[in-house]
Amino acid sequence: MLLLCALAWLVVTRAALASEYRGVVTFGGLPVPGAVVTASQGGKKIVALTDMRGVYAFGDLPDGRWTISIEMMAFESQKMDVAIAPGGPMAAFELKLMTLEQIRSSMKPVAGVITPVPQFKGVPAAGPETATDDMKEKAADGMLINGSVNNAATSKYTLAQAFGNNRNGGKTLYNGGIGFNLDNSVLDAQPYSLSGAPVSKASYNRFTGLFTLGGPIKIPHLLRNGPNFFVGYQWTRDRDASTLPALVPTALQRSGDFTQTLDASGNPIVLTGYPGGKVPVSGPALKLLKLYPSPNLVGSARYNYQTPIVSNTHQDSLQSRLNKQIGRKDNVFGGFSFQSSRSSAPNLFAFIDTTDVLGLIANVNWSHRFSPRLGTTLGYQFSRLSTKAVPYWENRTNISGDAGITGNNQDPMNWGPPTLSFSSGVSGLTDGQAAFNRNRTEGISPSIQWTHRGHTLSGGVDFRRQEYNYLSQQNPRGWFTFTGATTGNAVADFLVGVPATSALNTGNPDKYLRESVYDAYFTDDWRVSPQFTLQAGVRWEYGAPMTELKNRLVNLDIASGFTAVRQIVAGTPVGPLTGQTYPDSLVKPDKTHVQPRVGLSWRPIPGSSLVVRAGYGIYADTSVYQSSTLQLAQQAPFAKSLSVQNSAACPLTLANGFSPCSTTTANTFAVDPNFRVGYAQTWNVSAQKDLPGSLQGTLSYLGIKGTRGTQEFFPNSYAIGGAATGAPVGFAYLTSNGNSTREQGQVQLRRRLHNGLTASLQYTYSKSIDDDSSLGGQGPVAPGVTTTASSSNVAIAQDWRNLRGERARSTFDQRHLLNATAQYTTGQGIGGHTLLSGWRGAAYKEWTVQTTLVYGSGLPETPLYPLALPGTGYTGNLRPSMTGASVTAAPAGYFLNPAAYTAPAAGQFGNAGRDSITGPNSFSLNASAARTFRLDARFNLDARVDVTNVLNHVTYSAWTTVYGSTLFGSPAATSPMRSLQTTVRLRF
Repeated sequence: MLLLCALAWLVVTRAALASEYRGVVTFGGLPVPGAVVTASQGGKKIVALTDMRGVYAFGDLPDGRWTISIEMMAFESQKMDVAIAPGGPMAAFELKLMTLEQIRSSMKPVAGVITPVPQFKGVPAAGPETATDDMKEKAADGMLINGSVNNAATSKYTLAQAFGNNRNGGKTLYNGGIGFNLDNSVLDAQPYSLSGAPVSKASYNRFTGLFTLGGPIKIPHLLRNGPNFFVGYQWTRDRDASTLPALVPTALQRSGDFTQTLDASGNPIVLTGYPGGKVPVSGPALKLLKLYPSPNLVGSARYNYQTPIVSNTHQDSLQSRLNKQIGRKDNVFGGFSFQSSRSSAPNLFAFIDTTDVLGLIANVNWSHRFSPRLGTTLGYQFSRLSTKAVPYWENRTNISGDAGITGNNQDPMNWGPPTLSFSSGVSGLTDGQAAFNRNRTEGISPSIQWTHRGHTLSGGVDFRRQEYNYLSQQNPRGWFTFTGATTGNAVADFLVGVPATSALNTGNPDKYLRESVYDAYFTDDWRVSPQFTLQAGVRWEYGAPMTELKNRLVNLDIASGFTAVRQIVAGTPVGPLTGQTYPDSLVKPDKTHVQPRVGLSWRPIPGSSLVVRAGYGIYADTSVYQSSTLQLAQQAPFAKSLSVQNSAACPLTLANGFSPCSTTTANTFAVDPNFRVGYAQTWNVSAQKDLPGSLQGTLSYLGIKGTRGTQEFFPNSYAIGGAATGAPVGFAYLTSNGNSTREQGQVQLRRRLHNGLTASLQYTYSKSIDDDSSLGGQGPVAPGVTTTASSSNVAIAQDWRNLRGERARSTFDQRHLLNATAQYTTGQGIGGHTLLSGWRGAAYKEWTVQTTLVYGSGLPETPLYPLALPGTGYTGNLRPSMTGASVTAAPAGYFLNPAAYTAPAAGQFGNAGRDSITGPNSFSLNASAARTFRLDARFNLDARVDVTNVLNHVTYSAWTTVYGSTLFGSPAATSPMRSLQTTVRLRF
C-alpha cells in the first residue's frame, strides 16, 4: 500500500493519480486578486482563490478533463475546459466588466466561494489553499452568510489568511505554520477478532509533523524584490499494529496423520490412495513445514492460529515553490518536491521485508502575455522514482536449496522459500520479491491562450519521455499450487510432495523499457449568450508501444486458430509462419486516437436558478503497455519461464517441479501484435435548481461506454475431463476486444450554510458491466502468478471459446451508495447565537462539528473452483456450477451457502457467473470537532479531533469465495474499528 501511495504522489506519467494545476486571472493586463476559481468534473467541485498576483493553484487535481470557471463580482464569468495532466499548461483568464444591466440581473443573496482550511495529513499547496475532495459542491456557499462574514478558521468556508478582514494584524509578509497529527492505540477501540478468540490490543503510535513557510525572498542591500517562495516539510513516524488470523497445519497433519481432518462439510476426509488416512512426508515438505507456526487457538470454528503484526513506516516529504513576476508580461515559476519512505512489515511467518522509496519532482515554467488577450506558457518537468525492496531471506538463508528444491533461482538476492498456495484455506507460504527499480520521466509542454470576443481559445502540445529501469524478476523462487488433485486434500498433496501446478519466471533481471508519449489539443470556450455557454475541443493522443533498450522483448507469432506458434524476438527476422512484420516493440502502434469533446451550460429561464449542463467526450487510455511489455521482457530465450500442470507427461514434485515440459510452450505470455488502445465514450446531463429553505437540488445522469478493453485467455485450454486439442498450450494471450458499460443516476439535496448549519444528502444508483480483464480483474495477470485462495476477482477468462461468458458486473459495481454530511459551526447567524458574549460566547463560538455517513451495497465477488485449468498450469479462473439453491441461505456463522454450488460436470465449465456473488455492505460513520484559538494578532492555534467509525461498528470487507475451502462463506477481512486522531497546528 505504501508503494502505491508513493507512486500516486510522485510519478509524473499518464498513470499518475494527481497533478498540480495553476493559472492566472487578469483584467487589462493587471492581476485580479480574490477571484473565485472552481474546478469541476462531473459532480465534483474544488475551489481556490487568486492571490495578490492573480495566480491560483490546485495542488492535487486528479488527472483528466476538468472545467475551470472564474467568478468575480462585477465581472463576466469565464470558463475553460482543460486537461489536467503532469506538466499541463498554465491557463490565463482575462476578465470583462459587466454592464450595469448585467450586474442588476445577477444580484443574488449568495456571493462567491471561500477556500477551506486543508487537512493536516499532507503538506498544503502554496498560495491559495485548495478545497478537499469531500467538499464537493458544498463549497458553493459564499463569503457572505446571512449578511455577516464567516471567519471561523476551522470552518470549511473560512476566508484565506491575509485576505479581507481575516488579515494578520502584524506587518510581516510571511505566513507559516507548525503542527502535528497523533493517533495512539490507547484512544482506539479493541480490534475485531475474525477467529472469535480474544484479541489483545497491540501498542502502536502514528505521528505526523508539519512545517510550512511562505513569502517573498528579500536580502537587504542585495535583493529587494525577490521571488515569492513556499516550503512545506512533513515527517511521519508510524508504528501500526493489527491481528492476523490464519489456518495452519495441525500437529497431526505435520506427521502425515489426517484421520481427524474434516472437509468443508464437516465430514472426515477420505484420502485417495491412502486408506488409513496417513501419508508419508517428503523431505522438501518437512523442511518447508518448519517455517509454519504451530496452532495457538483452540475452539475456533475457522482458524487455529492468531498473531499480532507490527509494521513501521518512516516518511519525509518536502514541497517547495518559487514564483517571480518579471515586468508586466512575464512570469517564471517552478517547484521541487521529494518524498522518502522507509517501511518494514512482517507477515504471518514473521518474515520482515523492507521497502525504501525515494521520489523527486522538479518543474519550471515561463508564461508570457503578448497582450491582454493573448498569452503563452512553456513548461518543463522532471521526475524520478527509486524503489528498493529487500525480502527477509535475501542474503540470509537459501531455503529452497536446503529443502532440496531445484530449478528455481537460488542467487543470494532471491534466497527464500517458493510460494505455496492451498485451495483448502490453509494460509499460503510466501515472501516478498527483491527489487531495485528506477523510473524517470522528462516532459515539455508549450501552450497558447487567446481570448477574442465571446471565445476563449486554447491549444498546445505535450511530449514526455518515460524510462522504466527494472532490476527485479516476476517469479524467481517459483510457485506451487496444491488442490487435492492427488490425495483428495491440499495439505496431504503438499506433504507427499506432489503439486497440482508449478510456475516460474526467472532470469534477465535487468530490463530497460522506453516509451514516448505525445498529445496535441485545441479548445474553444464560447460564451454564446449570458444564458448559454458552449465548450468544444479536440485532443489527439499517442503513446508509443514500449521498447526494451537491448531488444530483449519476446512475443509469439501465432497461426490462425492458434494451431501453431513461433517465437519472435525484437530486432530479429521472423519466419514465414504468418508473414507479418514486427516493430521493435513487437506491438504495432495505434496513432488513431482523435478525441472530440463538447459541453454546454444553459440557463433555460432567464432570472431562474435552474441550470442545465451536458457533455460528451472520448478519452483514450494510452498507458496500457507497461504491464504487458514487462511480461514480454522476461521470457525464453532470455529467461526461464514455465507454467506446468502435473500429469503423466509432465510429472511434478516439490524437488523437481521447475523443469520445462515438452508439451507446453517455453513462453507463458503473448500479446496480439495488432493490440489497440482502448477508449471510453462518456456523456452526462444534469439539472440544478435552488429550492426554498436554503436548499439546492441536483439531478444528474452519467453514461460510459468502454471499447477495446483488454481481454486475456489461455488458447487451446479445455474443461476438466475434456479432450486436449493437440495444439500449443501453456501461454496466456492478451487482446483488445473487451467492452464495458456504466449507467449512473444521482440525486443530491444540499442545504447552504445558514445559521451555522450546512448539510448534504446524496444518493447514487449505478450499474457497471464488462468483459474487460483490466476492469473485471483489476489488471492483467502474469501467468504463473496463481490466484490465492482468498482471491475472488480474476482477470483471465475461464473459457477462451466463450469470452462473452465473462460479461458480468464489474468489480466496482456498487449498485447503491448513500452519502450524508452535516456540519455545524457555532456562533453564526441569529439562530446560531452570534450575539452571545462574555465567557459563554468565548467558550461556545467558533466550534465546527461535522459528521459523515456513507452506506453502500456490496461489491461483486466471484465463486472460484480451485482446480487447475487443463493445459495451462494455472489455478484461479475456474468457477463451480450452480445447484439452484440460494447463495444467501447460509449455515449459522457463515454468510454464503456452499450447497448453492457443485463441481462442474466432466468436460464442461462451471456455469456460475463471474462476479455473481454480492459482497458485504459497506458502512462508515465518522465525525470531527475543530476550533481555532486566536492567541494574538499574529498567532492562531488550530485544534481538531477526528473520529473514524464512531459507533465502533463491525463492517466486513469481503467474503471467502473458494468453493471447497473450509473458510467458504466466512468474512475475509474487516474494516478498522474506532480510531481517534488529534491534530494541532500553530499558524503565524
